[in-house]
Amino acid sequence: MSDTTIFQNTKPESQPSVPPLVKQELPPHADFPFSKLFKAAIGLFVVGIIIFSVVRFVIPSFIKNKNETVTLSYWGLWEGENTMHTILADFEKQNPNIKVTYTKQDVKEYKDRLTTRIQNGNGPDIFMFHNTWLPQVSSLLLPLPSDVMQKDDFEKGFYPVVRGDLTKNGAIYGIPSGIDTLALFVNSEIFRQAGSTAPTNWQDFGKTARLLTVKDENGNIKTSGAAMGTFDNITHAPDLISLLLVQNGADMKNLSQTSRSVVDTLDFYTSFAKDEGKVWDGTLDPSLLTFSKGNLAMYFGYSWDVFAIKTISPNLVFQIAPVPHLQGRNMTIASYWGNGISVKSTHQKESLLFMKFLSQKETMQKLFSESSKTRLFGEPYPRVDLSQSLKTNELVYPFVSQANNASSSFFASDTFDNGLNAQMNGYLGNAVRSILGNTSIETAVDTLIKGVDQIVKQYGGQ
Repeated sequence: MSDTTIFQNTKPESQPSVPPLVKQELPPHADFPFSKLFKAAIGLFVVGIIIFSVVRFVIPSFIKNKNETVTLSYWGLWEGENTMHTILADFEKQNPNIKVTYTKQDVKEYKDRLTTRIQNGNGPDIFMFHNTWLPQVSSLLLPLPSDVMQKDDFEKGFYPVVRGDLTKNGAIYGIPSGIDTLALFVNSEIFRQAGSTAPTNWQDFGKTARLLTVKDENGNIKTSGAAMGTFDNITHAPDLISLLLVQNGADMKNLSQTSRSVVDTLDFYTSFAKDEGKVWDGTLDPSLLTFSKGNLAMYFGYSWDVFAIKTISPNLVFQIAPVPHLQGRNMTIASYWGNGISVKSTHQKESLLFMKFLSQKETMQKLFSESSKTRLFGEPYPRVDLSQSLKTNELVYPFVSQANNASSSFFASDTFDNGLNAQMNGYLGNAVRSILGNTSIETAVDTLIKGVDQIVKQYGGQ
């Protein structure tokens, strides 16, 4: 007997029959599709996750990034850290999330060290470079956008030589920290005793130099009228020869096209160290030292030479005048340093803000003021609209007054460069030495031009 039969047999006979099932009508709201309810719940869950993630991770990260301090590395060469502290403090006050670490670099092998560090990815964000270095370092520099420096503002605000040196293919690559030009230093006492005045043209310069030269009974020079003619013991000899070249119409980027001007220039220059009428020779001390000792009437130098002269001979009285000119050609040579941004900087936005700060008139004025607390004067202003403020400074204004007519030259001293400048100066020095050694000027110039052309091609045609 099956279990089902047992259950059937034990059922009371008196139990009533089960009524038939009646279909129940559901209330209207009971017909809601439950799949939609499920989907809505899932959607709310996802939205909740998103909101939680934003609150938990995104917003705190945003706040952290917004408040995070970015540190910029700035390599300088001439100003001490104490001088720069006040300047950097002003920038950091205006930009609380940016800190600038300034390091005064040793100028020896600076360019090689700079290039290597940037290429290895551990170089500075902002760095200084010489005005003649753009062909060598342009690949390391970030072009400045218009919101940092408008082209019109750059052309109006800075001297023409700056625009030529720090732009390439229409892009601006740097902001100058100062301006300097080659000028004529004259020993006031020597000129007073001779009743002479600073010459304004090269013909008078030659006469004055020979007039003021004093020799002993053996023909040895005791007091030189001018440091001209040799190469190795004349401070800034490359710049001085460049001065003569540009005034004589030589094309500094294509000397071969103006070789006659080069020949005439080197003939004139070396004549001051030749024959019985010489006013200078290779036995004398370097010209800066000779002038500082009071044994040189006329010396060609830059503003930074003032500090060296004053250090050697604090009581020496001298004046600074514009360089002599050829008629209608009153050019001189500029040598200065600019600031640029590394193309590999990981903080380019912040570096651009700092570069804009450095370009402002107020920043340059304050830097000049701070520098003047530790030395006679700061770097002469590179901005045209600040030149008149230096007019009463007899030690600075002569250099600034020539800036509108200044040119640059790859024959440049004191760049501490093992590349383009050093190679160019090497060929120029060899030319001067060979001429003084009785090689014909034409032969010496031919060798010079071939060497220069080779270097120009090496660095992309300047």
